[in-house]
Amino acid sequence: MADGEKTSKLKEIKETVSGAVEIIHQIRSPGVQESIGNIMDTAKIVKGIIEVLKTPEMVKNIENFRLISENMNDITTKVQDTLKHLEDIGVITEAKGLVKSAKNTMDSFSGSGQDVHEISTSIKEMFKSIRFLTDELRITVTS
Repeated sequence: MADGEKTSKLKEIKETVSGAVEIIHQIRSPGVQESIGNIMDTAKIVKGIIEVLKTPEMVKNIENFRLISENMNDITTKVQDTLKHLEDIGVITEAKGLVKSAKNTMDSFSGSGQDVHEISTSIKEMFKSIRFLTDELRITVTS
């Protein structure tokens, strides 16, 4: 090895050691120590959560959630299939037509509310007259 190469290698080693010393010095600073402490506390909490998740109760709960999710997916598929079937056989179209017809019927009465009331009153009076006539016919027949 040439002297230039040795000097270059020694300089590189010196810089590496100097960098390592600087890192160690920074690690010892109070701010970094506090951050490391926070990281350790968080790691303990996470470890505790993982331990709880491994308990038989939590494993069973997680399995139940998975089954519920699968059932919801199955239900969604069945509802979609049912809606498609109802659409294919025309039930939805017929229902839409029925609703439209009912709306049109209601709209036709909306402007003539007084007329509907008058018709209703006239029909009631007609029934009263028919009852009266029926009663008179009974009296006449029985006498």
